[in-house]
Amino acid sequence: MIGRSGNPTLNDNTFEPSGQYVGQDSMTINGTVNKAFITLTILLASAFSTWMMFFDGYNVTTFAIGGAIVGFVLALIISFKPTTAPILVPVYAIAEGMFLGALSASFENLYYGITLQAALLTMGVFFALLLAYKTRMIKATENFKLGVFAATGGICLVYLLSFVLRLFGINMPYLHDSSWIGIGISVVIVIVAALNLVLDFDFIENGANQGAPKYMEWYGAFGLMVTLVWLYIEMLRLLAKIWSRD
Repeated sequence: MIGRSGNPTLNDNTFEPSGQYVGQDSMTINGTVNKAFITLTILLASAFSTWMMFFDGYNVTTFAIGGAIVGFVLALIISFKPTTAPILVPVYAIAEGMFLGALSASFENLYYGITLQAALLTMGVFFALLLAYKTRMIKATENFKLGVFAATGGICLVYLLSFVLRLFGINMPYLHDSSWIGIGISVVIVIVAALNLVLDFDFIENGANQGAPKYMEWYGAFGLMVTLVWLYIEMLRLLAKIWSRD
């Protein structure tokens, strides 16, 4: 059985049909990489378009909110019905790109150069962990998976609680401020988000080895994109906290 992934889009049942597909009908790592590249390209194109609109003076709030809502709904559909991934993942990338473009432009407007730093750090972490995984410097053992899964779940619960409290005008201490404790919390969240990449690499590799159906390449690309987007956003938040102290 394939191990647990901390990424909420990848779970133990994702590759249940494995072993029933061969040849061109089965998932491959190279195929997943290609799909991930296509998805990332679509997302970046969408984000750049919204970014340009922001700095051209347009109000992109609608794009940010609409992209976030549509992206969330599509993510749920794809997660519960992976067979929709080949059709919905590109649409998800467009919606998520609109949200990220608006979010990134807002941060850039406050702190010039912050988005480039966040993007470079995200890519640096991605390739560093990929190298560490391929050379087996980091192994996705069951205890490792369980630890990352528990930490990810805990972060999700904290964010959910923070959102609910804000509806009542209550701010959760340290989570959003730029104190050293707040920065430390952001560092921990960034580390947890990054470690989810290791679980994604392992999960996709196992899926390919077990002969998952071809459409799972899109699903695997989607899972990686979810983690990368989360990591990038947390990088932005961390850098913003640091920059705001200057």
